[in-house]
Amino acid sequence: MTKYGYIRTSTTSQLIDRQLNQLKDYCDEVFIEDGVSAVKKRRPIYDEVMGKLQSGDTFTVLSLDRAFRSVLDALHELDKLNSRNIQFVSLTQNIQSTSPDGRLMLTVIAALAEWERSILSERTKQGMEAARLRGKRIGRPRKLKPHQITWAKSQLKESRNTISLATLSKSLKVSKQTLQRALNQ
Repeated sequence: MTKYGYIRTSTTSQLIDRQLNQLKDYCDEVFIEDGVSAVKKRRPIYDEVMGKLQSGDTFTVLSLDRAFRSVLDALHELDKLNSRNIQFVSLTQNIQSTSPDGRLMLTVIAALAEWERSILSERTKQGMEAARLRGKRIGRPRKLKPHQITWAKSQLKESRNTISLATLSKSLKVSKQTLQRALNQ
C-alpha cells in the first residue's frame, strides 16, 4: 500500500515548493511533471504514475486541478482508479474518493476548477485584445530589428541578389527561414 504523490506545474517557471512540502510528508514517493498544461492530452509523468499504481495504493495530489483537466476527466479517471481499488486523495480539498460524499465534493470542486480555468483563459484573451488595440505587439519578440531587415534588403539590392540568404542570415545570427520571413513581411 504505497502512497504516490503527483505534482504538475503549467510552466517551468512555476515553483513546486508548496506542493512538494505538503506531499512529501504524506507520500512515499512523489512524481513531478514540470511545465505541462492541464489541458495537454499527453502527460508522460502522470501516465508513469498511473502505470505504477497497484491495488490498495493511494494516488495523492495537493489540489484537484493539478491532476485533472475537466469534470469529465476527473470523473473518468476516478472511475478507473476505483475499478483498480486505488484510493484518490486531494490534500487541499480533503477529498477521499471512496465515499458518495467524497465523489460529490470531487465533482463540485472539479467543476469549479474547470470554470476558473475557463474564466482565466477568457480574461487573458480579453487582456491580449485590449493590448493589441492599444498598439502593443503580443507574442515572442522578433529576432530581427527593423534596421537589420533594412540592412539585409540593401545588401541584396546592392549585390543584385548575388549574396545568398544563408550568408546574410549568418551575419545576422538568425536562421535562413527567419530572415526570409522578415524580408517577406
